[in-house]
Amino acid sequence: MNKLDGKVALVSGSGRGIGRCIALKLASEGARIVVNDLDEEPAQETLELLRATGAEAVSCTGSVVESGFAERFVATAVDTWGVPDIIVNNAGYTWDNVIQKMTDEQFQAVLDVHLTAPFRILRAAAGPIREAAKREKAEDREIFRKIVNISSTSGVFGNAGQANYSSAKAAIVGLTRAMSREWGRYKVNVNAVAFGLVHTRLTQALDTDAASIDIEGHQIPVGVQRAVLEAAGSRMSLGRGGTAEEAAGAVYLLCIPESNYITGQLLLCDGGR
Repeated sequence: MNKLDGKVALVSGSGRGIGRCIALKLASEGARIVVNDLDEEPAQETLELLRATGAEAVSCTGSVVESGFAERFVATAVDTWGVPDIIVNNAGYTWDNVIQKMTDEQFQAVLDVHLTAPFRILRAAAGPIREAAKREKAEDREIFRKIVNISSTSGVFGNAGQANYSSAKAAIVGLTRAMSREWGRYKVNVNAVAFGLVHTRLTQALDTDAASIDIEGHQIPVGVQRAVLEAAGSRMSLGRGGTAEEAAGAVYLLCIPESNYITGQLLLCDGGR
């Protein structure tokens, strides 16, 4: 028997990169996955990869910051399989600049995707989770559910040029700890994982300064200069950045029954500092 057989898992931002690896890892242990991405194509690719392994999966495409998205995301799980057992708030991006050049829009957009959107998703899930937990308590059953919010070492240690991202990723830890206290009575483990340098398209090596992604009409520069990447890797105890699969492994640890007595914690997945 797999560790997550029959569990219903929502993974935001699972069309690519770390999110896709999280979805595949959870599914490999029997979880049913609600896939999400801003764009239809990568979401469909992840869906097909999951189904090719025999996993049950559906898609809920859209921006996590859209009004009404959180309710639609949770309803997709409830209407398809039932109450969510696992929620991974993973969607996000960076939009860097030094503070004197950072606009209000730039600051707020990053807070919205990394903090407001997870808050809304958890709020939308509160009703189904609380009602299920009350029924289970009345039946003398102890069923644990898992919330994993994705933070960053930028939120722990700060990072120049990322006043918005560092602020948001620090704040998600505060939300995590508050929710661990609110939802402990419902047997919900609420934890966070802070990633260091993980190699994805958002941290790809830049050989030019032209790489960007389109986020709601804005061309957001992505990637890191190769020399900066190499220097960052050399400073880590393990001597390199992580892979998306290794990042997914850290999230997985907080979703399995062995973590039932862990809540309100921040796990650093950063190769050592």
